[in-house]
Amino acid sequence: MLTADPVLIIFFAFAAGLLIGCVGIGGVILVPLLTYVSGVEIHTAIAAAMFAYLVSGAIGTFAYARKKSIRWDLTVWMWLGAMPAAFAGALAASTASAWILELCIGLLAAASGLNSFLAGSGAEQKVGADLTKPALAIIGAVTGFASALTGTGGPLILIPILMWLEIQVLTAIGLSQAIQLPIAALATAGYSYSGSLDIVLGCLLAAGISLGTWCGSLIAHALPKATLRAFVSILMIAVGALILAKIAYVALAG
Repeated sequence: MLTADPVLIIFFAFAAGLLIGCVGIGGVILVPLLTYVSGVEIHTAIAAAMFAYLVSGAIGTFAYARKKSIRWDLTVWMWLGAMPAAFAGALAASTASAWILELCIGLLAAASGLNSFLAGSGAEQKVGADLTKPALAIIGAVTGFASALTGTGGPLILIPILMWLEIQVLTAIGLSQAIQLPIAALATAGYSYSGSLDIVLGCLLAAGISLGTWCGSLIAHALPKATLRAFVSILMIAVGALILAKIAYVALAG
């Protein structure tokens, strides 16, 4: 039964959706807000967030596809890797300790953001043609498993990887929108099977995140690419630093 303030939950979801639509990375704030501010149990928060990403993924994918910012030839192979891995990640989440994974995510996000920021807007960016099909499937599998395990939705894992590979920023964000669909669907199935899904909470999150994602996608396509790339880079550095700071705090407190 939902005990948290529904209005606050929708507001948190809107803020996360705005970031998801604009720069791809936004799900990373949703579960901590639900857990630490609204008092939602962590596994329930992750399960409901993954359900909501079904909506944000569909809206984000549509918005970026109509702007021709999604490379479907890359997306399909990532989907093939992400789907089984997302289901496995959801089943593993109830017993797994995520601090090692969080450490890897924090380091990856911070390092990729720093690399992208230092490279600058003048760096040559690729369109992804040199990525092989097995490499795309592996990237999808890593993204799917880690996202389902932590409730981050996909972009937090995928965007740093693609930025590190110097994929064009709008292409990277577009792919991160599309990969939410299979990850959210299979992860939701896994959480539903394990009994962790609160459908009322999931629907509230979906309502806020859908509006935020649409608004964010409009902002992303209105910004100059150099500005968008710099914003994504700085945000990844900040997210990585916050994750690492949280891990250090927990380690010192324990």
